[in-house]
Formats: sequence, structure tokens, C-alpha cells
Amino acid sequence: MKIQVSQLPGIGQKISLKTAEDSMLVVIVHHTGKRELYFFDDADGDEADFAMDLTPDETRELGAQLLGATYQPVNAEKLKMFKRQIVVDYITLSEKSEFAYRTLEDSEIRNKTGATIIGIVQGDDMIAIPEPDRKLEPGDVLMSIGKKEQIENLEALCKGEE
Repeated sequence: MKIQVSQLPGIGQKISLKTAEDSMLVVIVHHTGKRELYFFDDADGDEADFAMDLTPDETRELGAQLLGATYQPVNAEKLKMFKRQIVVDYITLSEKSEFAYRTLEDSEIRNKTGATIIGIVQGDDMIAIPEPDRKLEPGDVLMSIGKKEQIENLEALCKGEE
């Protein structure tokens, strides 16, 4: 990436960032603190493809996000190993299941199987990260995560196969 900084007399500073793919991001920082952000798909273009104004706080937040303040990508090799160990599956709860008509807390799914329920589809309702007092009903679809054996144990118990 090529970075070029130039002064804009009476306005502030212009920072141009040209990418390897020949696009360009331009930030104009005004003496007042206002920031203007321009994106050029073609670095040699005369007119920006996208433009927006940012407050100083928005600019700091954008910078923090670009630096990885809230999210750091996982090493690709570690992610492959993780994917081999973890299974996400959707399991339908049977009327015969010991979990039917019980809350998540009372059913002790995690203690009995090791799997974790991360979502429930109840009719037209989709509940992400359900509360422990959520009552399970036959026909509910449980979005679960765990190791292969844990998910197999959960599936058997959800079918009513002890």
C-alpha cells in the first residue's frame, strides 16, 4: 500500500492510500476535526465511487476496528483443527424425549450430553441463545454445538432413545 500525505492550506490534511489492486481511499482531515472519506475503485478516477463524512469519534472507532480492537482473525490451521472437533447440528425434539415440556435448566442437557443449545426454533419463533427458563416443546428444533459424540448423545435423547 502506498500512502501519500499532503497539506490542504486552510482546510487540513489529505491522506491517500493506494492499494495493490489499484483502488484508493482518501481521507480529508479538517482543522475542525471533521473527516471526509472517499473511495475510488480506480485510483486514477476523477470522481469517487463512494463518499461519507465521519465525526472524530466515528473515525477513531473505524481505526480501532481496522486495527482489530474487537475481532482478531483465527489462525487458519487452528480453525481447521477446531472444525474437525466441533459439530453444529439441528435436532428435532420428539414427544418421547425426556426433555419435552421441561426447561433447558431442568433438562440438564449440557450435564447429560456435553452439548450446548445455542438456538431454538419453536414454530415461527427463532430464539438465539435461549434463557435457562425456556420451556422445550415437542417439535422444537434445537440448534446445538459440541463434539461429535456429544451431539450423537443429544440426538438420541431428543428422539427418546435412552
